[in-house]
Amino acid sequence: MRILTSAEAQQAEREAISRPGMSALVLMQRAGYAVAQFCLSHFKFSSICVVCGRNSNGGEGMAAAESLREIVPNVSVLILGKEARELSDEAAAMCSRLTLKPSWVSDEAGLEENAVREALRADLIIDAIAGANFKPPLQGLDRKAAEAINDAFGTVVSVDVPSGVDPESKAPAHESGYDAVFAHGIITFIAPKPAHVFGELTSGPIAVSEIGVQPALVPNTTGLSVITGQEVGITFRPRLSDTHKSRFGHVLVIAGSMGKAGAAGLAGIAALRSGAGLVTVACPKSIQAVVAGFAPELMTEGLKETAEGTISMDASDQVESLIAGKDVIVVGPGLSSNPETSRFVRQLVVRCPQTLVLDADGLSAFAGHYHELTQQSAAASFRVLTAYPEEAAELIGVSANALQEDRLGAARRISMETASCVVLKGWRTVVAGVSGETWLNIAMAKAGTGEVLSGMIGAALARHAESGTGTPGDRQLHLDSKKASAFLKDINVAAAVHLHGLAADIVRDMLHGNTMLATDLLENLAEAFRDGDLQMDRGLFYLHK
Repeated sequence: MRILTSAEAQQAEREAISRPGMSALVLMQRAGYAVAQFCLSHFKFSSICVVCGRNSNGGEGMAAAESLREIVPNVSVLILGKEARELSDEAAAMCSRLTLKPSWVSDEAGLEENAVREALRADLIIDAIAGANFKPPLQGLDRKAAEAINDAFGTVVSVDVPSGVDPESKAPAHESGYDAVFAHGIITFIAPKPAHVFGELTSGPIAVSEIGVQPALVPNTTGLSVITGQEVGITFRPRLSDTHKSRFGHVLVIAGSMGKAGAAGLAGIAALRSGAGLVTVACPKSIQAVVAGFAPELMTEGLKETAEGTISMDASDQVESLIAGKDVIVVGPGLSSNPETSRFVRQLVVRCPQTLVLDADGLSAFAGHYHELTQQSAAASFRVLTAYPEEAAELIGVSANALQEDRLGAARRISMETASCVVLKGWRTVVAGVSGETWLNIAMAKAGTGEVLSGMIGAALARHAESGTGTPGDRQLHLDSKKASAFLKDINVAAAVHLHGLAADIVRDMLHGNTMLATDLLENLAEAFRDGDLQMDRGLFYLHK
């Protein structure tokens, strides 16, 4: 889901309104319904106070009150103004349709009136004062109303952005020094704005409803997208009842070493749990039985090994015949840093014609050999590199601190230099795609679960493996088709990253972040899938919950 500025979102809204049967009022009513749906999904309340500004944001608040009044008996509407003539055209149109009688608050003293103070004692307060076109600071009555909301005891949900926050800011809101509403949840419309992604606006849920607008059709000056359940829904579509498992691809996982059989098992089971049709784990012969014992659904292949129990160069011929017919190759989890095994990996990666996911020890094999990753030809297969900051820094020869200062730039650099989709893991995981698009993931990322992620990426790509070797037609058509194909594969990778984070969020809420294990993610992947399905059904897409 693209991150748009307020101006770009307004452009998308204008283009939507120009379509037959659409109007600003219809979009406002859809926004109000989305606010009601969001509040009912996350919070418990028996009374509501909606505080409305004089602009379209206030109109969305009024529309939310209308949607909620049929469900919650006690709904109050406070409008920060003296009369309807002070409202924007859109807000005035919505106000004229209110079946609830609003309370008009014309000055700061009005906030002290008994009826207003009583309304602000509601269980749920909806902040609809400023909105996405606001530029700080809050002044006068709006600032006092924000203070009153913060002083109240109810749960606070902000419409679009918390009032007082600059929606275009990429800095944490608490560093701005401006007065703002402290929200327990936020719902915005059409597309997320930069502040939703970078502003650290709330520890609660942040959701986006497109309300029938098509934000993908307008320019995106930020050059960034955020991953939500929308990408998950595109990639992990429900299986048809008559579809054979072979239609969902065959993943080959090359992983493991003596003492690290678990890494191979986790990656293989994650691929199965994420919907791959078939999964084969190739590992050193001495641990084959252990890996096979993790799940009866896994197929295994024992490879020739070194004296230390790692894959040896002698296994190259075995693997070359083994990769035939596979759709995606995952290389790296638990392979160890044995020099011979590292040479095996580098040789395999250079020769591999299939889609390839390079993770953990597989990527570390290229430390000091980064140039070998940058030699892909234009006809090379799709490649994914997954790395923690320390691994990525070692790869390109910089300090981890320097890389962390510009995570976006580092991921994009590696992606461009290696012609690969790069997943830079950690807080706000970055996915820098081959297509040139960049995604951010705000869902939780738990260290130690990288093997699960690599298997999930493998499954996401295998489900959409292409048949055939090319696209017929002239050269430009071929190039356009290849770019579109790369974009869709990038989305598949991004979707796996988000699903992985979503599962981690679910486990954190069920257990505790300190007790979470990689196997907990595997056991709760089904719940993460259901959450993604629910986001698609409701049209509410979450940056985080």
